[in-house]
Amino acid sequence: MKFVDEAFIDIAAGDGGNGCVSFRHEKYKEFGGPNGGDGGRGGHVFAVADINLNTLVDFRYSRRHEAKRGQHGMGSDMFGAAGDDIVLKMPVGTIITDAETGEVLYELLVPGEMVTIAKGGDGGFGNMRFKSAINRAPRQKTPGWPGDKKSLKLELKVLADVGLLGMPNAGKSTLISAISNARPRIADYPFTTLHPNLGVVRVGPEQSFVVADLPGLIEGASEGAGLGHLFLRHLQRTRLLLHVVDLAPFDEGVDPVAQAKAIAGELKKYDAGLYDKPRWLVLNKLDMVPSDERAARVKDFVKRLRFKGPVFEISALTRDGCEPLVKAIYQHVKAQQVAEQPPVDVDPRFA
Repeated sequence: MKFVDEAFIDIAAGDGGNGCVSFRHEKYKEFGGPNGGDGGRGGHVFAVADINLNTLVDFRYSRRHEAKRGQHGMGSDMFGAAGDDIVLKMPVGTIITDAETGEVLYELLVPGEMVTIAKGGDGGFGNMRFKSAINRAPRQKTPGWPGDKKSLKLELKVLADVGLLGMPNAGKSTLISAISNARPRIADYPFTTLHPNLGVVRVGPEQSFVVADLPGLIEGASEGAGLGHLFLRHLQRTRLLLHVVDLAPFDEGVDPVAQAKAIAGELKKYDAGLYDKPRWLVLNKLDMVPSDERAARVKDFVKRLRFKGPVFEISALTRDGCEPLVKAIYQHVKAQQVAEQPPVDVDPRFA
């Protein structure tokens, strides 16, 4: 399935039905009085977060969504039926924005969450509503109210605890396949990852976190070079960034330190808040470095990069060092979740 994380749609709620002008006609009841009913409400448009969806591809090819209008009122005190509502299923993490003003209207962050994105118009009044002691044969009625009509932008930001970033062919896809249930495409050439891959990492019983593998970044990504800039938005909701570095690049003239600095610079250009997120350094492909050179190469890399955060040495291919990394990530994510929970009010009598 093609991955789509941005779409534009037009929605229209149903108009309300018109009120009816009618009078009661029965034998021997010459002045039966008004009995025109109200029109029905127009259909609403709802959006619901569906945990089974992970892309907005359905909205790329189906842009117009209209709910039914309400039925008109009828005689014999009969009100019109309400128009049928429509429910648009969207992935968890979808941001719904007004395409004209840029205002964020809703964020679907909880599975099953439902919001009304367009309200149907109310039905008009029939003439029975206008009956009074001085107006016993009213001929007034009102039309139904129009439903909401909007142009919306849908933007998906995947909900992951941990995001992987790095240059193409740094081993991010191999790492996510080694520690999670994700099975991304892996090959011996760069740019094999073309869209985000999510994987659930199981640490223990009821202990897990979600990791996202994004297409590799290259220098100039914040200005639109390569594919990675298209998906940097997916890192904005993560609690931790893992900067994966190929410590044994295939090309001899490539400097991993310069590449790591370029990635950090692109993050800062794209979003200062993203740059300030907790970021750990994961030095990958140590199995390709001679054992007697590993310690010196790691020490030289960290010194030249002047990195102050946690550093992990792994081989995603052989899974060496992956277990300590996974445990450290889980402890960090768990601590973040606890810190983000709102304080619980405690009755002072039981404090």
